[in-house]
Amino acid sequence: MAKRVGIITSGGDAPGMNAALRAVTRRGIALGYEMIGINRGFKGLLDGAFINLTIRSVSGIINTGGTILHTGRCAQTKTAAGMNRAVKAVKELSLEGLIIIGGDGSLAAGNTLSKKGIKIINIPASIDNDIYGTDETIGYDTALNTAVEAIDKIRDTATSHDRIFVVEIMGREHGFLTADVALAAGCEFIAVPEIKVDINRIASELKKGKEKGKTSEIIAFAEGCGSSYEFGEKIEKLTKLEVRVSNLGYIQRGGRPTARTRILASQFGHFAMNLFHRGKKNVLVGITNGELSVTSIEDAVKHKKKFNDSTVKVLKNLSV
Repeated sequence: MAKRVGIITSGGDAPGMNAALRAVTRRGIALGYEMIGINRGFKGLLDGAFINLTIRSVSGIINTGGTILHTGRCAQTKTAAGMNRAVKAVKELSLEGLIIIGGDGSLAAGNTLSKKGIKIINIPASIDNDIYGTDETIGYDTALNTAVEAIDKIRDTATSHDRIFVVEIMGREHGFLTADVALAAGCEFIAVPEIKVDINRIASELKKGKEKGKTSEIIAFAEGCGSSYEFGEKIEKLTKLEVRVSNLGYIQRGGRPTARTRILASQFGHFAMNLFHRGKKNVLVGITNGELSVTSIEDAVKHKKKFNDSTVKVLKNLSV
């Protein structure tokens, strides 16, 4: 009887999860494993909701967003009782271990399970790109391109009406996505949680920009900085200029994954299954300086990814 491996896509969805799932499944089957897909994330594991994955069941999904296994948050993963139930479920399904595709919450759950004796490989998938141990996460490039395309369109109307726009970008705790979006879209200003926002300076510079003949000015505003609408109101009061706010919201999570995202997801999935087969456990796969890399789950959970403020400096120098 073939050994069984469970695959979970958990937490917030990210474009490319299906591509990673496809790679893990096909590589696992090629290595002689029976691949078990857990539906609806960790809640599905606790509820016993699973399906047998075949080569054909993952056909035609590399180009689709979301996850065919579905996902969701599961508060029970943060409790000892919930994690003990998860361990029991893994044993009842006769799984050799779990491949977990997700973000920081999935990483934390994987770390807890690994300490309880479950063999875990984590694959980082998050549009926030905030996972320590990898330069890039699955879905990041797609979300980046989605947000840049949206801001390009907002720029058209901003220019037509001589307006200032505050554009809210996802990122509850970090500004990695906002910083890269701002630079790629040519935004004039940025607000991220990692850097104290000087709203008076921004307002002063906005007024100077209008005096120099700028027809549009865009502020990329990370969700973690508070209310973009209140921020926009303050900017309008300080500048006496017309300000509009646009929250890009969940469009950043959806859509067809870019080629870069598909390639990364495929590499991560193939690499993760190879590591699992070789007996490696309790690690996060990633990419560092262009090379596939491995970080212990414990280290990935313990450390915070460093925000590179050089992007903000470049943005400031170019927004003249």
